[in-house]
Amino acid sequence: MGNINTGDTALVLISAALVCLMTPGLAFFYGGLVRKKNVLTIMMQNFISMGIVTIIWVFGGFSLAFGKDIGGFIGNFQYFLLHGIGITPNPNYGSTIPFLAFFVYQEMFAVITPALMTGAFADRVNFKSYLKFLIFWSILIYVPVTHWIWGGGFLAKMGVVDFAGGIVVHVTAGVAALGTVIFVGKRKILPEEHTGPHNIAFVALGTGLLWFGWFGFNGGSALAANGVAAIAFANTDIAGSLAMIMWLVISWIHEGKPSLVGALTGAVAGLATITPCAGYVEPWAAVIVGLLSAVVCYLAVELRKKLDWDDALDVWGVHGVGGILGSILVGVFASKSVNGVSGLVYGNVHQFTVQLFAVVLTAVYSYVVTWIILKVINAFDPVRVSEEVEIKGLDTAIHGEEAYDLF
Repeated sequence: MGNINTGDTALVLISAALVCLMTPGLAFFYGGLVRKKNVLTIMMQNFISMGIVTIIWVFGGFSLAFGKDIGGFIGNFQYFLLHGIGITPNPNYGSTIPFLAFFVYQEMFAVITPALMTGAFADRVNFKSYLKFLIFWSILIYVPVTHWIWGGGFLAKMGVVDFAGGIVVHVTAGVAALGTVIFVGKRKILPEEHTGPHNIAFVALGTGLLWFGWFGFNGGSALAANGVAAIAFANTDIAGSLAMIMWLVISWIHEGKPSLVGALTGAVAGLATITPCAGYVEPWAAVIVGLLSAVVCYLAVELRKKLDWDDALDVWGVHGVGGILGSILVGVFASKSVNGVSGLVYGNVHQFTVQLFAVVLTAVYSYVVTWIILKVINAFDPVRVSEEVEIKGLDTAIHGEEAYDLF
């Protein structure tokens, strides 16, 4: 235990708790955006990920992601049931923190990633089918992609970097979200139904919890209480803030009114986009990343509307496009003075090209495998609920509960 640094350990453990808080935050964020007859359904889909994915992580998921490399594509089962994961450090994954601290920190990332997708197919997916999808998606997409980049797999060997999950989290979930939307089809909306957010206060609360947790999401990824963590914290706040203001300005001009939901969406877009860059770029670059994220993600949302994709809560436009943009911008703005990696503006063309390759490969892999998973599940149980259930609302029809008892 002589190599353990208490400050580093404290940062990682606190950051794990912050990332854990992001899943309930996401539940409130999404819960406020959906219609009131489906609030509990989407919250349930978010919270249940905490239980299901933890079981997967303990029973081999972590080991396949971070175990000894097999052919560059997957790890082995050396850490099955936490075998060999104790209070001594693993030099490959945080040389000054207990390996168990790294395990629990990574577990929280694995939990929230599939939960991000639920906003895309809100209001229309059967809970039983969602549970199957959650399991297979985590094992077949999240785990291997994590190994490719963070577990010493082939993308890591090529030099691909992803500080806190632009590719591993946001590209995989965001692109898979688009696949689910196209697979399940559009929602059934009655002519008299209002489809806007039913509780914007929930959206604001959820955004606050997400932003708070994002400091652990990005800052904790330094795995040490050092200068890189400090830069990641600062960059996270800068990009989120700039994106919020830029989105507000764009939407105000476009729609004629300053929208709180618009401002909050912009903040999330900025936070998602800075995630892969946070520990690699200087703060001046975080300003550019934040501004670009608002512009590009806003345009992506508008494109989605024109293409008539029913991504209910714009998971693809915000998380998917934000993750893609940020992961590519690492290859542009990364500064060697921050964390040993340089990008295009410093003359390193290779970093830009490998980032672009990794983004394209991961996006294609996530989309195709997501589609296959849904096809297989649908062959045994319908992924989409019946029209009767959808019109009635999933909360009462599936869960037998209501979010609001006004009488």
